[in-house]
Amino acid sequence: MPSAGLASRRIVQLSALFAMFALYVAQLVSALVPYVPVFVAASAAGLALDTYLQYKQPGLLSLLGKIRFDVTVRQLLRDMLILVGLLRIDGIDPLGEQAPLLIALLAVYGAHFACQAAAVLVRRTRTLPIVTRNIDTSALRLSTAPPRILARRASHRLLTFSIPATVGLVITAATTDAYWGGIGLGVSIALFGGGALYLGTWLLPRKRALNDQKVIEWLDKWLAAYEPTVAMYFSGGTTSAYQANMWLSTLADVDGKPLIVLRERFMVNKIDATDVPIICFPKVATMFSLENSTLKMMLHPANAAKTSQVLRIPTIKHAFINHGESDKLSSCNPYAKAYDEVWVAGPAARDRYQLADVGVEDKDVVEVGRPQLSPITVGTGPTKDKARGGAADGHFTTVLYAPTWEGWDGNPGNTSVILAGENIVRHLLADEKVRLIYKPHPMTGSQVPAAGEANKRIMAMIREANTHRSGARPGPEAAAELTRAAAALDELTSTSFRTSADEMEKMLLQGKPDGDRAAAVAEATAAWERAYWASFPEWEHLVVTEARPAIFTCFNQADVLVSDVSSVVSDWLSSEKPYAVANTSGLSETDFRTGFPTVSAATILAPEAEGVPALLAAVRGETEDIHAEARLELKEHLLGPSDPPSMDRFNVAVRALCERADERRVRMAARGETEIPAQREDSVEEQVAEAVEGEAAPESEDSVTA
Repeated sequence: MPSAGLASRRIVQLSALFAMFALYVAQLVSALVPYVPVFVAASAAGLALDTYLQYKQPGLLSLLGKIRFDVTVRQLLRDMLILVGLLRIDGIDPLGEQAPLLIALLAVYGAHFACQAAAVLVRRTRTLPIVTRNIDTSALRLSTAPPRILARRASHRLLTFSIPATVGLVITAATTDAYWGGIGLGVSIALFGGGALYLGTWLLPRKRALNDQKVIEWLDKWLAAYEPTVAMYFSGGTTSAYQANMWLSTLADVDGKPLIVLRERFMVNKIDATDVPIICFPKVATMFSLENSTLKMMLHPANAAKTSQVLRIPTIKHAFINHGESDKLSSCNPYAKAYDEVWVAGPAARDRYQLADVGVEDKDVVEVGRPQLSPITVGTGPTKDKARGGAADGHFTTVLYAPTWEGWDGNPGNTSVILAGENIVRHLLADEKVRLIYKPHPMTGSQVPAAGEANKRIMAMIREANTHRSGARPGPEAAAELTRAAAALDELTSTSFRTSADEMEKMLLQGKPDGDRAAAVAEATAAWERAYWASFPEWEHLVVTEARPAIFTCFNQADVLVSDVSSVVSDWLSSEKPYAVANTSGLSETDFRTGFPTVSAATILAPEAEGVPALLAAVRGETEDIHAEARLELKEHLLGPSDPPSMDRFNVAVRALCERADERRVRMAARGETEIPAQREDSVEEQVAEAVEGEAAPESEDSVTA
C-alpha cells in the first residue's frame, strides 16, 4: 500500500508537469494562429497552475530549477508568449500605438529585480555572525523580520505580484482594449516597487542591526560578564540533535557556568528546552572569541567534521562524553584520542578502548557513570502477580521492543528490524498476556530502505493486532487531561514564531529566560507522561515514533526489553530488569556473547525469535530467571557503582579537568608566552567553504530563485 500511494503521487506530479508544458505549447500555438479563446484560456490556466504548484508543491518545481527552468524563466516565457499573441491579434499593436504596454512590462521586471536586490541586501544585513538563545540580546538592536513573501520567497513574490500584469494582458488580448493591460501592469509595478521601498525601511538605523564587528565586541563583553567555565560543543545534521539533548539535564546541574556551543544555525532551535545559554558560531573565525574567555573545558557528545576546528583552541580542555555507550565500533572510535580525556560510564568502556587499541591511553579515560539515567526506576522482580492474573483479569506483561537503526555502513547485523523484527513482533503478539510497546530508532530506514519497509510492516502488524483486542478504555476525562498536559508542556518547551520570523527575530524572542524554567519543564513533563500512559488501556499495544514519550519513561512502563546491541541496552541495565538482544550478526550465541559484553546477561534471540516464549516465562516468574545475578554484576561493570551518585562523579571530573586548564594557563603566564591565534591555521579550503556557507544559508528557503 505505501508503495502504491507513492506511485500514485508521482503520477499526479508528473501529470502536473506535463499539463504545464502542454499549456505552454497551447499558448504558443494559439498565439501564432491566432485563436484568442484558446490563447486566453491557456495563458490563464498556465499562470494558475504555476501559482498553485508554487504554494502547494514547491519541491516539484525545484526539479525544474535544476534544469534552469525556474520561476523567473517560466514567467518570462509566459509573458513573451502573451506578447507574441498580442502581435498576432488584429486590433492590437504593442510595438506601435500601444508600445507603452511593452515598456510597462519591462518596468515590471525592472521593479521585480529591484525588489529582489533589496531582499538580498536586507537578508544579508539581518544575518549576524552568531546566533544566540537564552541570552539577553537587547543591546544588538534586533528587530522583527519583514514579510516573508518580500524577504525570502522570491518565487512566490514574482508569481503573486505578476498576476495583475498577466491577467490584464490576457484581458487585453480578449477585448483588444489596451486599457486593461495598462491597469494590470500598473498594479504589478506598484506591488514590486512598493515592496522594494518597504524592504528599504529595514536598512534604516532603527531597524538595522549592528555590524559584524560590533556584534563580536558585544559577544566578548557578554562572555566576560557571564564567565562561562564549562561548555557542551555540538555539530551535526538535522536528525542528530537528540545526541546533545540527552545531556541537557546533566549540563544544567554541572559545577560551574555552563554554555552550549553550536555550529549550525538550524540547530539552535533543535535543542530542547533549557535555561543554559546557547551560542552558535557558523564560522570558525568568530568561534575563537571563546579563546579569550574564561571557558576552561568543553564536553563533546559526538564526533563531527567541525570538531577539529574547536580542538585548535589551546586554552580549553576537551572531554569526549559520547551520546551513548554500546559494544559497537563507534563506541571506541579512534578519533577519541584527539580529546584530552574520554569520559565513560564504567569499567566496561575503559576495557573496550584498551582492547580496541585505537590510541586512547588508559590514563585519559575517566569513569563518570551516566548521570541522565536517574529517571529510570529499578524493577521489583518477576511479574508473578500479572502472570497469575493473566489477561482475563486485565494484567499484562509489558514488553518494550526498541531496535536500533541500520547504521552508516548498512550492516544487517546492526539492527534486528530487517531480519528478525517481524518474527519478534509476531511471537509477542501471539501471547495474549503481552502488551507491546514498539519504539524504533528515529533514523530507521534512513540508510537501508529495507529497514524502513520492515518498520512499516511491523507497525501495521501491531495496529492489526489491536483490532482483535477489546476491553474497557479510559473515559473522555483521560484524553482531556492529556490535551491539557500537552498544552502546558508545549507552552514551556515550544516557541511559536510567526510565519515570517527569521533568525534575528527568533533571537529577539528567545532572550534570557524568566525564572527556573528547567524545574517547570521537568514538572510539566512528568505530568504529561502520567496523562499519556493513563490515556491508553492496559491491553492496547502502542507504536511510539514521536520524541515524546522519551525512551526512559518507556523503560519505566516495561517489564522486559527486546533490543539490539546499542546504548539502549546499557541504559536499560540500570533498571535491573530482564532484557533480550536479537542476534542477527551471523555469529553463534557463544561468539555473540563473547564479542559483545553488554549482552552477556541477556536472553539471546535468533532471527526466528523462537526464544520469546521462554523469555516471557522467566519475566513472569514461571521459570527461573537465570540472568538475574549476572545483570547486577553487568550493571556495575557498564555503568559504574551506584555510590557515589553519577552526577557527583561527573562533577568531580569537571572540576579536575578545569584545574588542568587553569594549571596550563598559569604555566603559559609564567613563561610569558603569547598564544598564536588558532584561526590563522585555517586552510584556504575552509575559508572558501565557510564563505559559501555564509552566503547560501539565508537563501535556503528559496534557493531556486535567489
